[in-house]
Formats: sequence, structure tokens, C-alpha cells
Amino acid sequence: MPLNSAPPAIVGLSGSFGPTSRTRVLVETATRLTAERFGKTTRSYDLGAFLPFLGTAQKVTDLGPDAQGVLSHLRSAEALVVAVPVYKGSYPGLFKHLIDLLDTDFFAGKPILLAASGGGDKHALIVEHQLRPLFAFFTAQSLGTGVYATDRDYLDGRLVNEAVLTRLTQAVEQFAPFLGQQGLSARVVGA
Repeated sequence: MPLNSAPPAIVGLSGSFGPTSRTRVLVETATRLTAERFGKTTRSYDLGAFLPFLGTAQKVTDLGPDAQGVLSHLRSAEALVVAVPVYKGSYPGLFKHLIDLLDTDFFAGKPILLAASGGGDKHALIVEHQLRPLFAFFTAQSLGTGVYATDRDYLDGRLVNEAVLTRLTQAVEQFAPFLGQQGLSARVVGA
């Protein structure tokens, strides 16, 4: 979708650089499930959308016009999916640098599904210990269910672990108060 078209309702942001990274796959799976569930338009980005200026930017206006379009989509979205890869026990430094450039009201009141991907189970609490406090500072409405996926949860560039997909579906359902009840799934608890 060109940046000059109508902004998408659900925007995904991957804290990695590769369009085929496991983190990007996690984001795109979550946005697809959200679109199917609520009948909304989606668009996903990764940190590559903020190049070549991200590493040297000292203020948000240093990011360039294409990046400004991406930021506009992030700001105007009805809901966000944000996932990061785990590096050395934390999110990537350039992801944090991007977040540091944003105004403190950038995510205010915005519902956000938080997720992460890593090489193994030892980093599974990154969502709770690092992402949730980061977005709480911005007064975002982080969904109650965070999602973490490891390398073994993917096969041939797809997220295939049923337990992770079930957790992701559970998290997507938590967008309902923000996005409406359209297409209510029979998998909703109590249905």
C-alpha cells in the first residue's frame, strides 16, 4: 500500500530489519489474524522503513519523508502490533532509539499487542519486563496477553506452533473493546 493512500486501521511494527525475519513473520501473522477477526485493513513495517536516517537521527524530523509517512500510519492507526527480536536479553538498540525520538503522547490510549521472538525460552519475559513498561510510559493500552515465539515455533518462514498461534488468537480477541465485535469468533471463551 502506498503511503499516500488511506491509512491502515491496524499497523504492525517489527523491531527487526528484515522483511523475512521471524519477528516480521510474527507481526504479519498477528496483523492478519486481527484483520480477519475485525474486518480491518493492515500494513506492517520494520526498522528498515526508517533507514538510512535512523542511526543518526537526533529528532523525529531527521528521519526523512518516507519515515514520516510510516510514523503517520502508526499514529493514526486504530490499533498496533509491535514485536521485537531479543538481542542480548533486550530489544534492539535502534528500536529503542526510534521510540526515544517520539513524543510522549505518540501512543497515548492506543491499544497495542506486544510480542517478541528469540532463540530460546530464556527470554520469554521480555514482553512483561521490558516492552510493557516501555509502552506504559507512553500511556498506551497494552493488551493483557503478550506473545513470545522461539526459533522452533517457525517452519519454512511461517509461524506453525499451535500453542503460540492459540495465544496470538487470544491476544487478538483482546482488541474487541477497541475495534468492535465484527466477525466474533466461536473460539471466544464462553461461546
